[in-house]
Amino acid sequence: MQINGVTIDDTFAEAFAMKATRLVITAHTPTWARHAGVTATGFATSVIACGCEAGIERELGEHETPDGRPGVAVLMFSMSGKELAKQVERRVGQCVLTCPTTAVYAGLSEGEQIPLGKNLRFFGDGWQIAKVIAGVRYWRVPVMDGEFVAQETTAVTKGVGGGNLLLLARDTDAALAAAEAAVAAMRAVPNVIMPFPGGVVRSGSKVGSKYAALRASTNDAFCPSLVGLAARSELDDGIRCVMEVVIDGLTDTDVANAMRAGLQTVTDAGTGAGLLRVSAGNYGGKLGPYHFHLHQLLGGDAQ
Repeated sequence: MQINGVTIDDTFAEAFAMKATRLVITAHTPTWARHAGVTATGFATSVIACGCEAGIERELGEHETPDGRPGVAVLMFSMSGKELAKQVERRVGQCVLTCPTTAVYAGLSEGEQIPLGKNLRFFGDGWQIAKVIAGVRYWRVPVMDGEFVAQETTAVTKGVGGGNLLLLARDTDAALAAAEAAVAAMRAVPNVIMPFPGGVVRSGSKVGSKYAALRASTNDAFCPSLVGLAARSELDDGIRCVMEVVIDGLTDTDVANAMRAGLQTVTDAGTGAGLLRVSAGNYGGKLGPYHFHLHQLLGGDAQ
């Protein structure tokens, strides 16, 4: 398939079942809410080594938060509810509790409940107090700028991780421009994050390695410097840079919508912008239950 000269490979992105939660972080100003959100989602690009994948979903206005203050919505994903609970508690305790003027609330209500402020309240050293509003328990922990308010629990739901697009371009400038445009379009889609720096990953990986200790290694089939050297290359001499955008979402429909938005944006620009092909990463359909076929996404159907 070609759109405005851009070749769309007849392939699919393979994604995996994950556990997910949303947190709502508020603060005295939008700046401090974002500081807390950025810090809490640091070192959270891949479950391969980070324990979770996380990112700021979007900024929230005062009319959208439980306490009427500006905030951010944060999505966190992990491979198990147990690991997600551990990551939430550590990251909120070290990155939100510590951040000036913040409070934290559950962004999801349906699902298995895990601790949010339930254990962090003990930082109050006995001075913490509970408040129940409309059947929901909150903890008020005294801190040096006043109080840290945290909802007692948050909900864990099923999520989908690993949707992706591979953007193959003539040079670095074109690949970056296409990736940035795709990420901008995807960020307008609700219920998704792109967990890598700026939403983009240049070190796409494959499962396994020649080194037994590694779970993943460089995706040599898409490395321009290995054309003619690797046993199997997906590139030709005209492609000198590949960037990948990875998407996590609360549902497969959310991931499909984000991928579609990114595809439409980069194909609308055409080859004049330097993007030559779009592909996707998969493992032959054997490892992940969610398959997002690029041609079907552009045809209006998602699988």
